Amino acid sequence: MENSEFKLPSDESEQLLIKSQENSNPDYGCEPEKRDIKTHLEYGVINLDKPSGPTSHEVVSWVRKILGISNAGHGGTLDPKVTGVLPCALGKATRVLSALLTAGKEYVGVMTLHSTEPSKKVESVFKVFTNKIYQRPPLKSSVARKLRIREIYYLKLLELKDNRVLFRVGCEAGTYIRKLCFDIGEALCSGAHMLELRRTKVGNFKEETNLQTLQNLKDAYTIYQTEGEEYYLRKIISPMEKMVEHLPKIFVRDTAVDALCHGADLAAAGVCYIDARINHKMLIAYMTLKKELIGFGIAQKKAMDIYKAKSGIMAKTKKIFMERGVYPRWSEKNK
Repeated sequence: MENSEFKLPSDESEQLLIKSQENSNPDYGCEPEKRDIKTHLEYGVINLDKPSGPTSHEVVSWVRKILGISNAGHGGTLDPKVTGVLPCALGKATRVLSALLTAGKEYVGVMTLHSTEPSKKVESVFKVFTNKIYQRPPLKSSVARKLRIREIYYLKLLELKDNRVLFRVGCEAGTYIRKLCFDIGEALCSGAHMLELRRTKVGNFKEETNLQTLQNLKDAYTIYQTEGEEYYLRKIISPMEKMVEHLPKIFVRDTAVDALCHGADLAAAGVCYIDARINHKMLIAYMTLKKELIGFGIAQKKAMDIYKAKSGIMAKTKKIFMERGVYPRWSEKNK
């Protein structure tokens, strides 16, 4: 739903500044969509539709079993009865899942009020909660029960019938919707509890965009195994770069890639394109000119300062995902 009322941090559009134009050498690296199927499985992610019943951990375990892989992980736990979007990263792509922590999540749910309330009163309480709120995780949670701040980006009443409230909420990762419903009930002075919940977005993983079931995955992998047909598997599994679509990015020239892979920080000379949204100390993604994810860095300057800089360190390297040697060392290339 492209509606200004329902905007998550991941819905902000990319605005690239061109610092230096350069073509990428086709002999090195590979556009994410053109990776061979073995590499695609090792660096892939699935927009999975979690069914009601199993835990998120069990669902990921089934994905590992279906694909015959040893490693997979998910982007945000859903309670057993909660359904919907569960990004599932495969192989080495699991290390990229942390990028989704800044993306924002959306849910559609049904809340039961313990007494009938007028819609205007419910809407006014929803407005109070559309902000930064204090939350203590519930008793049944996997984290310490410490008071913490979480942001609610939007909270909208979709329908009110008797004492049932259909709502849509966009929130920061780590927000407990069950606890939010309880707190709304307290604010109404009548009590409330969550009845049903479905996650509809995790960043750019959306319910309406390529959401896949476990059965779809099983069928696609069976066709690949028996007939050697990759099409359906590629349709279901996206490149890991989808997990960083929302992050501000710096695209670097070929000659800077291997230095980053060896842990070097990003110098001004290596920068080609800069996202105008970048601010000092912000988490950014390093990308090749072929749009491959190299790793994460922490910006040391804001976008316009990076654009103008002739020398110096533009970003401190935090985490690298690309293997060394995919691109040649600058000295080797220029011998």
